[in-house]
Order: sequence, then structure tokens, then C-alpha cells
Amino acid sequence: MIMDEMDLVGQLKNAAPLRSEAYERARRTLRGAMAESEAARASEIAPVPEAAPMRTERSSWARDRRLGILGKVAIGAGIGAVAATAAIVVVAPSAPRPAAPAWATSQAPAAQAPAADIKLVSLVTEIKASDDSLQGDASLVVRTQTIDSRPPDVTYNLYTDNGDYYVTDTESALPAAISGHDNLAEDVNAREVQAARYAATGDLDTARKQMVNATPNAFGLGLSPAEQEKAWERAMAKDRSIYQQKGIAPPKRPTGKALQNLIDNHLWTSSVDALARGAANPEIRAGVLKLISTIPEVTVKDSTTGGRPTLTLTAGPALFGGSDVQVLTIDAKTGMPIRSEVGAPGRKPSSVSVFEVSRVTLADIAAGRF
Repeated sequence: MIMDEMDLVGQLKNAAPLRSEAYERARRTLRGAMAESEAARASEIAPVPEAAPMRTERSSWARDRRLGILGKVAIGAGIGAVAATAAIVVVAPSAPRPAAPAWATSQAPAAQAPAADIKLVSLVTEIKASDDSLQGDASLVVRTQTIDSRPPDVTYNLYTDNGDYYVTDTESALPAAISGHDNLAEDVNAREVQAARYAATGDLDTARKQMVNATPNAFGLGLSPAEQEKAWERAMAKDRSIYQQKGIAPPKRPTGKALQNLIDNHLWTSSVDALARGAANPEIRAGVLKLISTIPEVTVKDSTTGGRPTLTLTAGPALFGGSDVQVLTIDAKTGMPIRSEVGAPGRKPSSVSVFEVSRVTLADIAAGRF
């Protein structure tokens, strides 16, 4: 019997907890894939394996830091979020759906990129034409995050161009983190940034596949339809014991629009994560915005924030199984991220993050010169 997402989520909420080893394996696969908004209710839903979780923002803006910095969450390695326990698997509906986009289903060279949003394309051109942000070798992102009614949490996040990541509660603690080699970067981070860099000047279809595949999935992008089915079945077989423990039948591979939304969900979340890691790097910003411009379920509107022109990017609920929306506000001239909101459609955001981004030099930060 094929279930829809809501039935599946309901079963997950009522199911007994997974054994610890199964939980850790699923959590490592998801690598902190869920949204800020899910963090507050993470303990209500048990984890789902790697088949193809529907993810909300998995960006480092959204993730709790490792035990020893805040002592909030115990994690295995790096900075994966406890909110990974809130994954949703999308399953194929019983009614026929149109075919998935060509770029997602085959290696045919004739596959064309989806129509790009003109506002983002124009902004990408401006970013490429400017070299104002080229000085330095790292991005310093000061994030102020508020979840529900909790007190705001301020963190100082330093992302170097070579892939290192340092985070502290105060700016003055960054030099010690650097000298102590307290690098929290993960392999997936490097793959996301690499995909963004490639997207800035490379083939957009290839860049999309690279960004989606930055995290483990069962899509089989670029393979023939038959090979994609085999990839899905292998993922189901690998985690069959986890489904059995939850009393849930492994989902069928989605098709058509359902599949496109699932793939675009991964594309959005990994692209936003790459933007977090290279917010002050114009090449990474340009690549990320090119990728986001091809997602049909993302709308782009002119806005004003603090008296300056901005663009409001809204990732609609179709990308998140109907459960959430994410609204990302960026500077209309530079593409720098300003604000991120995550929450249920039509309701007050359950998580709000505000960013201050600057281009810095690692050596200066290490020496305490801010």
C-alpha cells in the first residue's frame, strides 16, 4: 500500500524510537539536513534513512554547534543538527504524473536548464562585474538566530576559502579556535562550495547535479531510468531494517513533479548552505544564485530592508512536502544574505536568522585584528 507524506509522518511520530546504532547511521547519512524551524520539535519524530529525505534548510546558519561550544546537542562529528530526526520521505502518488525533467533523468546532451529567474540572472551579472569583495580569503558571518520565543543566539562563523570552518560565541574567541585547529568543516561542505564555484562559469545542468549529489541520495542523477530505479532499490534494501523497525513499507520512487520537487529540495538546501560558507565570496554567491534561479518553486520579489533595496527569495511549501516555507532576503546589489525565516505557511516564522557578512583575511583574524 502506498502512503502519502502525511500518513508516513504520522506513523513516524507514533513509532517506537530506533536503536541507537540505527539512529546514528541515519543521522550521519542525513548530515544535519533539516530546518531551523524543525529544531524545536526534532524529538517528536524519529529519523528516516537516506533514500531521499525532504529537507528544509541544512545550512550552517541553521545548525546547532557541537557539544563543547554551547553544550546544546551531542553530535558525532562536525556540526550536524539534531533536527535531522525530522526528515520526511516523499512517496509516489497513485495517480500518474508527468515525466521528470530531462536533466534529472538522463545524460542526454540536449537536456535544457529550466527557465531562470530574470532578477537573479541580472544580479549574477552585477556580481561578476564587481570585484569589490575579492580582497581577503575568508567570510565572517555574524548570525543572530531566534527560535520561537527563545532568547537570541549570536555566533561568529568564519569560513575560509580553503574550506575550514570555525565558530565561536564571541568574536574575540576566534583566534584561539584557529590556533587550536578547531575546524568543524565536513566533506559535504567542500562538495557544496565546489558545485557553487563551478556553477558560476560552468555548465548549469552539470552544476545542478553536482550540488544535489553533494549529499547522499538515491536519485541516480544522470543515469538511465532503469539505472535510477536500481539506485533507489539499493537504497531501500540498505535501510530495510530501519523501515521494518518503524513498521513502515519502503516508499516507491516518486515520479514527475513529485520527483522534481524532491530533487529541487536538495538543490535549494545545499545551495543555501554553500551561500553560508562563501557569503562574502562573489564567485560562490554568483554560482549559488544561478542555481537557485532555476528552481520553479522559488519566487523572487523586490523588497526593501533597512532602507536598502533587497530581493526576497521564497522557497515554497511544495519543496518541503507542504510543511514549511523558507524566505531568504538578500542584498539586491551584492547578493549578500541578510535574513532567513523558516516556518509553516501563513504563520509567524518559528526561526529567524539575521546576518552580518564581511570579507576578511584569515591571518588578521588569527592575530586578533578584526
